[in-house]
Amino acid sequence: MRFLRLTLGLVLVAGLTAAGLVAYNGYATFTQPGPLDATRRVVVDPGMGLEQIAERLADANVISAPLVFRLGAKLTEQATRLKAGEYEFAPGATMQDVLDRLNSGETVVRRLTIPEGLTSDEVVALIEAAEGLVGEVPEVPAEGALLPETYHYAWGDSRADLVARMRASLQAVLEELWIGRAEGLPLETPEQAVVLASIIEKETGVAGERALVASVFINRLNRGMRLQSDPTVVYALTEGTGPLGRPLTRADWEVEHSYNTYRIPALPPGPIANPGRSALAAALNPAESDYLYFVADGTGGHAFATSLAEHNRNVANWRRVRDGGQTQ
Repeated sequence: MRFLRLTLGLVLVAGLTAAGLVAYNGYATFTQPGPLDATRRVVVDPGMGLEQIAERLADANVISAPLVFRLGAKLTEQATRLKAGEYEFAPGATMQDVLDRLNSGETVVRRLTIPEGLTSDEVVALIEAAEGLVGEVPEVPAEGALLPETYHYAWGDSRADLVARMRASLQAVLEELWIGRAEGLPLETPEQAVVLASIIEKETGVAGERALVASVFINRLNRGMRLQSDPTVVYALTEGTGPLGRPLTRADWEVEHSYNTYRIPALPPGPIANPGRSALAAALNPAESDYLYFVADGTGGHAFATSLAEHNRNVANWRRVRDGGQTQ
């Protein structure tokens, strides 16, 4: 009997020692650096349980022991507080680090940059190609309805919601700039300002020129002159679906179309692109000038003129540059 009690005692002690050893080894695994040797992103889908999350992390080589991860999550009372989303994990992240990140909800912030001057078709193409967004764009927004800038979003955000944010951003900027517009502009509504800004946006990519380009168009509108803007002709020919893919011809300038400002003596009926804030600001606060003409100068900018004779000389200079000659 005594021998039996001694034997049972030894077995019990051995069992406790083994359990402690397992617990110790598990804790060490839980807190030691993980297997990641480079930053990695992992998406936790809505509705995923602890076991599924652990397996996905193991498949991505973020953790090495899914069982230890699950036990650690339960022992630290974090198992039911893990949030869906896209997470970025640093090299060597411990399981405790990983759990803390999933519990915090600090998901990856993605960015989508919409360049100024794109048509709405082109903007929608970028939104549709953006990784991590879900759902469809219900319809192509009206031209000039979206504000080009960099938008932040998270994995799983809706494309429709992002488009709504772009619309709201345009309206907020337009309302702000309209209040501070210059006096005496030949623009009756904020919508007309967007139309003019879209033409300015397509005419020049040089930030310092926008206000001068705006002054030319404002001066021409005030004098009842046609705007004669090539980008409006391109829009008339393509309907905003993309680049024309070839130089304009004299025949193109004669096309009967409501957007062809070589034919109509006013602004076109709508925008030809989505202008950025700077182009909108230029349209509503143009530079003060007597310029009525401008043409490319061959260096990326434009040469401005107050008379047709001066403009014709600038055009001749541009043609020499284009053809490989020297300006006079």
